[in-house]
Amino acid sequence: MRYQKWLSKVILFALVVIFTLIWAWLPRVDAQDLYTPEKITQNDLNPQNLLDEGKILYDAGKFNDAISNLKQAAQIFQRQGNKIKMAIALSNISLAYKQIGEYQQALNYITQSRNLLEKQDNLKNNLKVLAQVLEIQANLQLILGKPIAALDNWKQATDIYKRVNFQDGKFRSLVNQNLALQALGRYHQARKILAELLSELNKQPASILKVITLRNLGDVQLYLGEIDASIKTLQQSYKMAQDIKSTPQIAESLLSLGNAKRIQANKIRLRLQNTTNFAKTTPLLYVREPISPEVIKLYQQAVQNYEKAVGISTSPAIKLKAQLNLLNVLIELQEFVKANNLYSQLQLTINKLPLSQTSINARINLAQNLFFLKQASPNNAPEWDIAQILAVSIQQAEMLEDVRSQSYAMGVLGSVYLQTQNVTDAQKLTKKAVDLALGIEAKDIAYLWQWQLGYIFKVEENISASLDYYSQAVNNLNDLRGQLLVFNPDIQFSFRDNVEPVYRQLVDLLLRSPNSKNINQENLKQARDVIEALQLREIENYFQEACLQAKPEIIDTVVDQTDTTAAVIYPIILQNRIEVILKLPKQNQFKRYTTFIQANQVEKTLEDLQYNLRQPEQINQVKIKSGEVYNWLIKPLEADLENNNIETLVFVLDGNLRNIPMAVLYDDKAPEKQKFLIEKYAVVLTPGLQLLEPKPLQQKELNILMAGISKKRLIGNKQFNPLENVEFELEKIHTQIPNSKELLNQSFTEGNLEKQIESAKYSVVHIATHGNFSSNLEETYILTWNKLLKLKDFERVFQINKNTDRAIQLLVLSACETANGDKRATLGLSGIAIRAGARSTLATLWAVEDKSTAELMSQFYQELQNKKLNKAKALQQAQIKLLNNGESPLIWSPYVLVGNWL
Repeated sequence: MRYQKWLSKVILFALVVIFTLIWAWLPRVDAQDLYTPEKITQNDLNPQNLLDEGKILYDAGKFNDAISNLKQAAQIFQRQGNKIKMAIALSNISLAYKQIGEYQQALNYITQSRNLLEKQDNLKNNLKVLAQVLEIQANLQLILGKPIAALDNWKQATDIYKRVNFQDGKFRSLVNQNLALQALGRYHQARKILAELLSELNKQPASILKVITLRNLGDVQLYLGEIDASIKTLQQSYKMAQDIKSTPQIAESLLSLGNAKRIQANKIRLRLQNTTNFAKTTPLLYVREPISPEVIKLYQQAVQNYEKAVGISTSPAIKLKAQLNLLNVLIELQEFVKANNLYSQLQLTINKLPLSQTSINARINLAQNLFFLKQASPNNAPEWDIAQILAVSIQQAEMLEDVRSQSYAMGVLGSVYLQTQNVTDAQKLTKKAVDLALGIEAKDIAYLWQWQLGYIFKVEENISASLDYYSQAVNNLNDLRGQLLVFNPDIQFSFRDNVEPVYRQLVDLLLRSPNSKNINQENLKQARDVIEALQLREIENYFQEACLQAKPEIIDTVVDQTDTTAAVIYPIILQNRIEVILKLPKQNQFKRYTTFIQANQVEKTLEDLQYNLRQPEQINQVKIKSGEVYNWLIKPLEADLENNNIETLVFVLDGNLRNIPMAVLYDDKAPEKQKFLIEKYAVVLTPGLQLLEPKPLQQKELNILMAGISKKRLIGNKQFNPLENVEFELEKIHTQIPNSKELLNQSFTEGNLEKQIESAKYSVVHIATHGNFSSNLEETYILTWNKLLKLKDFERVFQINKNTDRAIQLLVLSACETANGDKRATLGLSGIAIRAGARSTLATLWAVEDKSTAELMSQFYQELQNKKLNKAKALQQAQIKLLNNGESPLIWSPYVLVGNWL
């Protein structure tokens, strides 16, 4: 059973949380803060009394009565010429309008208040009041979707509070700046502000402000994918809230902890699930998958946190947010009775909400969850209820001119009609949703409904229209790139469900004809480009940022201009077949080969092969399983490869194929003798040709920086066994390449590594130590003597000479391994290759603790000095030597070359 986390969900409801965070400590403009230039006359109603009564009514929740009193006060102050107090009354009117959801009216009144204050000659005496008004205005701007204007106002307020030395106001406006930055997707900048603020607050005793700052930092860390750090920070916030006995803050910290536990569960599900969700054909299709006990436990912890937050919260907004998130998790856990009871409560609550963006978002959120509930348990949540809720949402969004919400609600309603086989209405609504989203350039929403519309046309057998909308969806995803992270902190999980299927379904349509002669070259080229784009999007998703600068001009020329003996192979796993696209050198045309086989059978074979490869006694099973893969990927291409004198195969691998060393594919029907692929071709992997820099290794400059750990180490709670052969390995390399520098054990620290790379021109950096490649950014690292060098550190350590002629030609990672059981672990390997800035990376898919490692590396460097051999062919010769010496594939096959092979 899968977890539904949609790309627009955070934007749709985040404003509720942002509003509540600010409201608890939003500045009130108080008469005691004011400079009063003149006295009130006896002939008028006492406006000060009206102002005070307005405050009492406001605190009692009688907002309309408060507005009436405050308007009278403002009129009298205006007749008296008391502009300062008139500004105060206007600002308080604004606060009351905000409470009843009249946000535009609220913004109008606070803008009038600000204008009055800024025109006063005695403004210096009322700076604090102006700062408070700026904060109220900023809060409204954020609610109305204007985060840039809000950020500017909060910055001005911060500067004023610094001038008047009002620390509480300064700290409060800094935290609010962070909320605006989050709305803009500037999470790194938000984290920096919060970290600096915490360093100041840590000098002070526990306070509500410190609790809020910690919680905001934890939320930002969650957005940045730092889940463990986020949970730790949020727990600190929760404990401090308990210590100061602040019930509202306890509730909000529980809500954030619930979110963190839910996302933590999703990350684990991603690691355990198949490489792609082929059943996911439309954005809101609910697909059930098994959930592991570990994931269930984390979901249950999320439920407990949400239920506690609901039970103690005095804030309707926080309670509503917690209940909606709770409903989603209950559906995941298949606790349908609880989910139905909660739905009934939510419906009553939401129906009482005043017209506002909050009420619209809540209705859409509820309808979407009910739609999932209906699909998971058909006896629940009638379609009529869902459609009615969405119809109200659309009507309210039209009244508020909220086009974004209109588009999303219409798209969801289109999904409901599609589920009930009402394809005609589904098409009309989805098309309207697309048009609305494109009208405001909301590509993050537009692509979802373009995807849905593409599927609808495919159902109707209108392939031309279907291709058009799928292509539009993919183009929007390519344009969005890192911006997707702004809309969803859980993007790594939803990528598999809400991004990857769009690319694969487009490729499936482009290659729909079973006869390769019926596929035109334009379709083949587009299919190749789409799968390349998917590879890049997946890596960017892994990094949680759009960090890659693609070079599209390299794609068609890299082979032709640099190595005319190399062919590029794109295997693509689709639901019912494997497609292979072949690019041969000096040929303008692509070739396409199809093997019909179900994706689940492919997955099972690859899993079995991956397991057998790590068992020395399983050589026969290795040959059988790798023979199957050979027949899928290589057998159909053999004649073309031979006729074009191909010597090197460049694989852009898809899905779980990335966990299999291509060198081990086995041809059991070779005419002369049975052969592994490495005996016939040199092999190289690349995440995509757009990442390649076609520059060969300069053998005359070959010099090596060697680093390694041979002794047992304990870093944090991780224990690393000794690597007894590391010293022997480095010694053998030094024998081959005397011009080398060694950092062993105590001398192998991050600082020493950085200094060496900065001070000397090394063409090769060879690291023999424990390491881990994982789909989790935080779990990808190499071991140095005193710390784990994580992926985020690689750019700083290795890319000092980036974009210069001193860039590292080859990074070798010996003894590192991919996380076993993690189907996307090789993303970590690609991540290290990219972050290190090396043109090529040689690494092992699993740790080989054997003297044969030293032998292979020694042979590799010996071959590398042969000017007739490039890196791929040098590795090929080293692997063949071990193979001919009778070594098991366990020993020689895990070595893979990633990146440039020249």
